[in-house]
Formats: sequence, C-alpha cells, structure tokens
Amino acid sequence: MQAFVAAAGPASREEVWLLQHEPVYTLGRAGKREHLLAPSEIPLIETDRGGQITYHGPGQWLLYPLLDLRARRMGARTLVSLLEAAAIGSLGEFGIAARTRPGAPGVYVGEAKIASLGVRISRGWSYHGLSLNVDMDLRPFEGINPCGYRGLPVTQVAALLGRRPGLLEDLGHCLQQSVLLELGKFPARARPAEGSCQQGNAETF
Repeated sequence: MQAFVAAAGPASREEVWLLQHEPVYTLGRAGKREHLLAPSEIPLIETDRGGQITYHGPGQWLLYPLLDLRARRMGARTLVSLLEAAAIGSLGEFGIAARTRPGAPGVYVGEAKIASLGVRISRGWSYHGLSLNVDMDLRPFEGINPCGYRGLPVTQVAALLGRRPGLLEDLGHCLQQSVLLELGKFPARARPAEGSCQQGNAETF
C-alpha cells in the first residue's frame, strides 16, 4: 500500500483490496504498547495508520481502499463515515442491526465491536481501511485492549447468525458491493491544482 500510494499520480487507477491476514496484532502510529496485555506468540507490527492496537486473522475481512481523495473531494472523516456505512449496510443485508458510536470510530452490534477502522492519507491518497469480523477465532482479542479500550467486547457475524457454509465469502462479496455503492456518492473529478488546501498528510482512526 505504501508503495502504491508513493507512486500514485493523477492518472493512476484507484484500487480496493479485500483480503485476510495471518494472525497479527497491529499498532497505529499513536498506539501504546501497554494495550498489549501479555507477551504473545502472535507478532506485533507497528503500522503508519491511525488508531491503537487491534488483531487481524483468518476469518476477518480487511478492506483497503486506495483512493484518490482529492479527485473525489473527500476528507478523512468522510472516508471513515463511508467505510462505516458500507459495513453497516453489509451487515444489514444479513439481518444484523449495527451502528456507529459517537467518539469511538468503528461499527458496533449492541455494545460489542464488530468492525474496526484505521486509515492513512498521503499525497491525497488513502490506504489502510476497515476490518470486519466474520468467522474467526476471537480469543486473541482477549490479549489486548481492543482499539485502546479496556474491556471492550468484540463480536463477529458467526456469533450472531451461527456458522454456515459460504458465510465468509458471501459477506465479503456483500462488503465489496456496499463500499462501491457508497463510493458512487463521491464520483471522481479532475484533481485540484497542486497547493490546494486538500494537499498533504492526514490520518484518522
């Protein structure tokens, strides 16, 4: 992602990546290592996204939008809201009522977090993005303060609907379609001239 954004220009094609990671804890730029509660065999990787510590592993979708935000006239907060809306819309298609929480980015079902966000913006392009828990081992979350919140409960789609064949793939397809639908509300236009107020680096989480 860093290499993609570093090389991106006005003519570059945007990409949206959908993938899963091997087990890993990731720590944002402002993250505090004390939120890792005990030594673990799971590696801890420092990243350049916003936010604190979280866990990624098989059965969790990572959606990474590599977008030209200047061309789309989008800021960091708008991008975060778009990703939250895409996750909420996808979960709604499966009958799960999810919501955001003021002051705590991400998506929640009841009091439990089901999707986390951490983005980075460089040279007007976004990377990192959204993680959505579908059908995974949630035990590694017990070894951290998820997103820096002590005792924050974490849930997943399989815990709410039960495990069934094709759940992960179906949810991934739905998430892709949902984010593309949300992006359609911000069509890309010609990039503003260099030096505009949209230029530079920013981050959120």
